[in-house]
Amino acid sequence: MKEYKIEGLSCASCAADMEEKIKKLDHGESAAISFNASKLKIDEGANISKVKKILASDGASLITNEEQHDHSHTHNNKLKLFLGISTGLFLLTIIFEASFPNILSVIFYLTAITMSGYQTFIKGLKNLFRLKFNIDTLMTIALVGAISIGEWKEATLVAILFGFNEYLEGLGMEKARKSMEKLLKVAPKEAVLIKDEVEKVVPIDVLQKDDIVLVKSGEKIPSDGIVVDGISSVNEAAITGESLPVEKEVNAEVFGGSINNEGVLKIKITKAFEDSSLAKILHLVQEAQETKTPTEQFINKFAKYYTPFIMIISVLVMTLPPLFFGGTWGTWFYQGLAVLIVGCPCALILSSPIAIVSGITRNARNGILVKGGVFLEQLGKITTIAFDKTGTLTKGEPHVEKIVEYDNRLLSIAGAVENKSSHPIAKAIMKKVEEAGAGFSESDEIKTLSGRGIEATVDGIKYFLGNEKSIEHLNFNEEVLRDIDELKAQGLTLVIVADLEHVLGIFGVSDEVRQESKAVMDKLRQAGIKTVMLTGDHIQTAKKVANQVGVSESHANLLPEQKVEKIKTLNENGSVAMIGDGINDAPALAVAELGIAMGKGTDSAIETADIVLMQDHLGKLPSAISISKKVNKVIKLNISLALGLKLIALLLTIPGWLTLWIAILSDMGATILVSLISLTILIENKVK
Repeated sequence: MKEYKIEGLSCASCAADMEEKIKKLDHGESAAISFNASKLKIDEGANISKVKKILASDGASLITNEEQHDHSHTHNNKLKLFLGISTGLFLLTIIFEASFPNILSVIFYLTAITMSGYQTFIKGLKNLFRLKFNIDTLMTIALVGAISIGEWKEATLVAILFGFNEYLEGLGMEKARKSMEKLLKVAPKEAVLIKDEVEKVVPIDVLQKDDIVLVKSGEKIPSDGIVVDGISSVNEAAITGESLPVEKEVNAEVFGGSINNEGVLKIKITKAFEDSSLAKILHLVQEAQETKTPTEQFINKFAKYYTPFIMIISVLVMTLPPLFFGGTWGTWFYQGLAVLIVGCPCALILSSPIAIVSGITRNARNGILVKGGVFLEQLGKITTIAFDKTGTLTKGEPHVEKIVEYDNRLLSIAGAVENKSSHPIAKAIMKKVEEAGAGFSESDEIKTLSGRGIEATVDGIKYFLGNEKSIEHLNFNEEVLRDIDELKAQGLTLVIVADLEHVLGIFGVSDEVRQESKAVMDKLRQAGIKTVMLTGDHIQTAKKVANQVGVSESHANLLPEQKVEKIKTLNENGSVAMIGDGINDAPALAVAELGIAMGKGTDSAIETADIVLMQDHLGKLPSAISISKKVNKVIKLNISLALGLKLIALLLTIPGWLTLWIAILSDMGATILVSLISLTILIENKVK
């Protein structure tokens, strides 16, 4: 499959018509035109010349790689020029009509009509011969009808206003597309490859795994990798949406597309660019534009029946009053033509796509990947969110929460025993030892006791570090027993340090709750969303975390299949989203109406869920929900405006007040409002 950019694509129904025609070509069966992204995907064997002809028949053009330049700017300038000349001729003729010969006025009007509406005429006439009734067909019939009854002035005004309307439609959609394209331009184009101590600038697509690249201050990191030399801060906003820079040193992971703020970094590439986090993100964002939401599908179906319905109404308006109520044929023929123009479903069709593209773009800027319009729409309807505990509400890393010290040797002995261990709990204990500045000797001998802990010799004395089983040789006094029970009741994992005779102290270890978790739960509750925690951990730990973060309810000791059952139960009472790490929670993520993964670029998270939180924390979740709700509100408002303005215009036919220019203004007014309202989604504002 090859992908091409299309210019001049401003009409969703026209895009669907062109797609149908292209599919009838040899090797065109798999062709797909994305109106939102303004792109065509087609089999490489298809005849591109024939494809270009089909597109050209509807005023669109295919841009190949060699032709990539500012075609849209040229197309818009041409349209603006023609509309400007048409408007000038129209005004000139109105002002001097009394002194012009009648034939000259007709020529000026006809020239203005042709220049502003020639594309509509060509497409409309072709559709008439095929008995295909769409927007262009309606406009062509209306204009030919107006000319046939000598309404030159109104016919010209309608042609100019319709041309202006088409221009505005294209402008609104182009604005949303350009906002998306700007987002996609974060990908670097070149990299400085170091080979045999020689630096060479190469395209990023030639980089391979294990290549070493040099990234100077202000330059983009070409692909995912590991820092092998240098210290710097890196702006990862393109990947995670986080505005604050992240400090990087040797062995730190970096993402392609992030920017080196200062210093020089040497990076070992771990993934070719096409497999990198950024490439996956860009691909997902582009794919997201092409999915149709239930609302869009409904609008497209509705428009299919709506246009013929309007034509029937138009014929009835033209014929019923003269036949049965003594109306004059000329007056009601004119009214019927106005009904045809009112019936153009331009604004209705535009109600959704600009809003959807704007919502996906806005979320992507914040580091939230929504894999399609359907998921964006669904996110705004969520009533319950189920959270995994480990790695979602908590950091998924052990953290020493409490220290009970009976002997001042506790930290120095713990440091001597744990300093060479890579175990996560050992690292958490070492962090506390280092924070306290406790000095320690090297242990002489370390022996692992399976299921118990560690036995070690320090300065000739034997020590034990582990759970209660590791110190069964001791008789605990009442104080130690009380402290053990108290720490366990708090849901803490115990690491006890002792010698052959005494307990030196106890470390109470827990999975540290994410800093933002409580604030996020508060915001979700204020938004009327129920929060539920599902965890495989034991009840005490679950209760502790649930109380700390403030979830509505929690369920502990759950196996993966039990999490699935809980999600199914929750689904019965509303729309449920599940948030997890994208690996352990895959079954629950799949069963939920919406699967949301914690990510920061991990392949599994990106591939598993419908939405990915690239920051790897929940901070931007309320913002994403707020944006999605706004998108849904905007689409509903757009549909109401589009249909409401048309209904008002149609009601004007009852007293016979509807004119051609009022008809086109009602359609154009709706289109302008729909486009402008949809584009407000792109405006950044602080979500409370």
